[in-house]
Amino acid sequence: MLQPGTQAPDFVLKDQQNNDFRLSEMIGKKKIVLYFYPKDETMGCVAEACSFRDQYEDFVEAGAEVVGVSGDSVQSHQDFIQNRRLPFILLSDPGRKIHQLYEVGSALFGLSAERITYVIDLRGEIRYAFHSQFRFQKHVEDALEMVKQG
Repeated sequence: MLQPGTQAPDFVLKDQQNNDFRLSEMIGKKKIVLYFYPKDETMGCVAEACSFRDQYEDFVEAGAEVVGVSGDSVQSHQDFIQNRRLPFILLSDPGRKIHQLYEVGSALFGLSAERITYVIDLRGEIRYAFHSQFRFQKHVEDALEMVKQG
């Protein structure tokens, strides 16, 4: 896991609309809550995504955008967004290259990716990093608190 104080590495991935998303294009405009999760439509990932959804307006009011990343396909992300009414961006990292760039390892004996949340400030610096496979709500609560702090 990358540590606070580290410059967030730039990357380009496809979003749920199959458009290129470049992190550097958002730096300086909004704070970014970049969360890595194992898999669309699984119990823990649904709980986490719906928690971000339910507090999404609080993140927006605090000047942040929520961006989820998993190894799932663009189509899977489209379905996940529609099924769960998610208002934020989901990025597809099928080769898990960005997972590696952000030091997101494997969990559950290599069967899935770790669950890590980063808060990136307007300068592109990681201000917060949290790792927990099973404390889904804590990712959302802590990220929102960090965003509100500035």
